[in-house]
Amino acid sequence: MNPNADKKKLALALVLLGGFMIGETVAAVLANSLALLSDAAHMLTDTASIAFALIAMVLSTWSSFGSYTFGLKRSGTLAASINGLTLTGLGGYLGYEGIHRLIDPPEVGGATVLIVGCTGIVVNLLATWTLAKANRDSLNVEGAFQHVLNDLYAFIGTTVSGLLVLTTGFMRADGLAALLVAALMLKAGLGLIGESTRVLLQAAPRGLDPERIRAALLSEPRVTEIGDLHVWEVTSGFPALSAHVVVQDHSDPDDVRRQLTQLLGEEFGIDHTTIEVARCSTAPAAENITARGCPPLRSDSPGRQLPPETATGTSRGHGR
Repeated sequence: MNPNADKKKLALALVLLGGFMIGETVAAVLANSLALLSDAAHMLTDTASIAFALIAMVLSTWSSFGSYTFGLKRSGTLAASINGLTLTGLGGYLGYEGIHRLIDPPEVGGATVLIVGCTGIVVNLLATWTLAKANRDSLNVEGAFQHVLNDLYAFIGTTVSGLLVLTTGFMRADGLAALLVAALMLKAGLGLIGESTRVLLQAAPRGLDPERIRAALLSEPRVTEIGDLHVWEVTSGFPALSAHVVVQDHSDPDDVRRQLTQLLGEEFGIDHTTIEVARCSTAPAAENITARGCPPLRSDSPGRQLPPETATGTSRGHGR
């Protein structure tokens, strides 16, 4: 995907939603509709989320500088986390207000709600269609897309509530629509928070099982031990790995490292690797690895008491 094309799609969606949000806010006040006001508030978070996504998209292209050795690649993850928090917080508030309106329903202008709801469906369909063509593998873009998609569902609920108020006089339909919107926002918000938290806590990317990776590394005949194995995601679509590998004494550490780097790239799509290779006679003891704050070697690995760490026989390498 072309990042510049994604920026244009996000900018177009921002203009569509931002312009409509202003008009909807005015209509919500005139119609005294919580459903419309909840949609307008949701659209405010939509425009903010897209603005965050655009800013994060620019920041994530910055190269490393100073102490930021990965640049600002996780700015997109932070934007997704902020989007999730705003969806969740606003969803909780609208849920509270929706329950209040079910208990004591006010008069609502059904015609205004119906007209604005239908218009909102059209605007959000255009915005959703625009963002659906962007690179949604990025958690940043996916966060903005989820905002807009939930807003589309919200407008459908709002339109139905306006029709019910207009044709039957059932004022509680407005509160019910607001509760539906709140539930959708909570679901999407908690999902974004969960995914962004996985990245920030450096969990292994979904679809990459560390034990399966360990087994693949151990399948190399010259490898006898795998320790200090870490798999994480710098940002969406940027997996990384580091590992301590022990090989047989007669093996060439640099050649083993090259083979393992190639295996990780071809089988798991991990191109950013840091592999420390040491021969059996000079490998660090398991307790020394544990002392660095890392898990010990697995108990099901071939058992051997390794001698203390020495300064020789170690090769560090970086993948492609």
